[in-house]
Amino acid sequence: MTVLPFLIQWGHVGAAIAYGLLTLWLGQRWLATRKHLPLMLACAATVVASLTVALCGAQTVASLFAGSIRDLFWLVYMHRLWRWDQLRSAGDGAIKLLYAVLAFVMASRMIIDIVPLGLAGSPRLLEAAFIASVVLRMISEVGALVLLHNLYTAVMPNTRDSIRLPLIALGLFWAYSLNLNTVAYLAHTIPMPLVALRGPFLIMLAPLFALGVLRSGAAPLKLSRSAAFQSLSLVAIGAYLVVMVGGSVVLQSLAPGWVSGFQVSLVFVSAVAALLILPSPQLRAWGRVMLSKHFFQHRYDYRVEWLRFTDTLGRQDTNAAGLHQRAIKAVADITESSSGLLLVPESSHGLIFQAHWNWADFEPPARAAAAETFDYFNATRRIFEIDTIRRNLAADGEAGVIPEWLLANPRAWVIVPLIHFDRLEGLVVLDRPILDRRLDWEDFDLLRVVGRQVASYLAEAKGQEALSDVQRFDEFNRRFAFIMHDIKNLVSQLNLITRNAERHIGNPDFQRDMVATLDNSTKRMNDLLARLSQHNTGRTEEPRPISLGALVEALAAPKRAQHPIVITGDTSIFALVDPIRLEQALAHLVQNAIEASAPSDPVTIHLAMVKGDPEIAVIDTGVGMSTEFMRSKLFKPFASTKDNGFGIGAYEAQQLIIAMGGRLTVKSRPGVGSTFTLTLTRVSDALRIEDIAA
Repeated sequence: MTVLPFLIQWGHVGAAIAYGLLTLWLGQRWLATRKHLPLMLACAATVVASLTVALCGAQTVASLFAGSIRDLFWLVYMHRLWRWDQLRSAGDGAIKLLYAVLAFVMASRMIIDIVPLGLAGSPRLLEAAFIASVVLRMISEVGALVLLHNLYTAVMPNTRDSIRLPLIALGLFWAYSLNLNTVAYLAHTIPMPLVALRGPFLIMLAPLFALGVLRSGAAPLKLSRSAAFQSLSLVAIGAYLVVMVGGSVVLQSLAPGWVSGFQVSLVFVSAVAALLILPSPQLRAWGRVMLSKHFFQHRYDYRVEWLRFTDTLGRQDTNAAGLHQRAIKAVADITESSSGLLLVPESSHGLIFQAHWNWADFEPPARAAAAETFDYFNATRRIFEIDTIRRNLAADGEAGVIPEWLLANPRAWVIVPLIHFDRLEGLVVLDRPILDRRLDWEDFDLLRVVGRQVASYLAEAKGQEALSDVQRFDEFNRRFAFIMHDIKNLVSQLNLITRNAERHIGNPDFQRDMVATLDNSTKRMNDLLARLSQHNTGRTEEPRPISLGALVEALAAPKRAQHPIVITGDTSIFALVDPIRLEQALAHLVQNAIEASAPSDPVTIHLAMVKGDPEIAVIDTGVGMSTEFMRSKLFKPFASTKDNGFGIGAYEAQQLIIAMGGRLTVKSRPGVGSTFTLTLTRVSDALRIEDIAA
């Protein structure tokens, strides 16, 4: 038994000498460079604590008090490593809180360490104070190890080696102290063998600190949010254990009969709190917002957000949604919105609904927004909170640019414009997040950048689509060149028959050959016509006032031999149009309506003035079209519902109407029929009288 006192005394004397030399060396470096002051103070505190144990013994109040001061200075040194100059702008509220809590625990230890001075006659209270001191030591050592792990994982890999040795030494120091106090808690007494070995153990750690100083350099640390949240989780678990163990120990000393009730109550309350918090997305979202707001300088982890955004928008696997849906999701993920809509420009006539993500229960109108909406966002490029209108906080004129169907839908929250260079490529309408809130400057900045990136993707996709259409038209032209060659051969055969008919028309053999040749040529011509659709814009004229009733009647008359056609409405209205283009466009639409209808079902052409503009509606009760087909394929070249169709008729009709300054819209339901409406340019009374006189 005489060995232990010897090891305790001289082992700690050796530790005091080792750390004394280290303190002097660090003092010289501090005088020269003004660096390493926290480490020098921690080494000096270790010298004092080791000498106190060597002179007074390990179980004295002075030794325990000096040990608490030593641990506090090592915590300050850890804080200095973490608060490197390059980290002054990092979000560190959570870790600051941990350091503050541990400093408070260590200060409480020092108070409890001197309590036995006044309790010499109360063995039971002395034992309670001893247990409380040991528990607080365990808490501080566990917390220090958690912070040490956070410190090591936060160091950037390329600079981690510069502080690796001090971190290893600190980890060994706190781990040894934790084991010593754990045994003390279980045995209700200080384990003297571990105290005896602590002196030599501290001596072995001194060279690690010295080598760490020699290898030290700028070690920029990057504190991640995930590390902070994990640390907070560990703190919560540790707090639960502290409350459980500490409360049980205190009650065991003061009121033993209450210990079981306290433990059961604590477990019950913790379980209920976990059941309420963990399954609730609203509470989890609220917790993330509060942590980001109070513990971090910035709301967003920009690296994580940008990686997620790029992955969502650029995903090309077979299970990925289309580009438009991915674009909505990429923007919605920024604000944790659960759904969204995408509106895209329609020529120069406002915006149309293009796609939705998780908003299937709501179908916006086909023409989602007027030209005023497009002009407003194209000019201002503002990220618009729709609630400003609902709360009557919008500026004058802003309420009129937001469509009524958006204002009427309480889910519509924010409108994000997608700007590519100087042009609006679309609008993303976001649903409210789980935790409703107001946008701040950081939201606006990030959404503005994200909107530009999404717009570039959409513009590139549109360019690729236009290039694809050009390539398909080029292919169509090549096919047409081959067909023209066949037509030339047919014309040559017919010319030959014409030249020979004058001399051989009375010859029965020639007559049979002529009939056979004509029959073959007719079949080949029909085959060529079946392989082509009409694609000839023909001549154009300057727009002039035209009687729509007369034009429609002239168009319908020859087609009535093919299919019944009914003209209704006001046949006396006029419109400012190019008659050739209008006739070609109507011919395409009427022919499509005839082909979509049953032979006995008439096609209706209805003329009317709607809101001062002349309109022509071509109505059929045929097979109809789906919403998806109308949105994505109807006005695209080479997209057709007919087996032998090229899908150029509706596309060409739309282009002809737009060229005259008009607009073509469509309503259709599968199995019910379709209505194509041509909205044309109105004619002033003066022009109409002048045209009638002419």
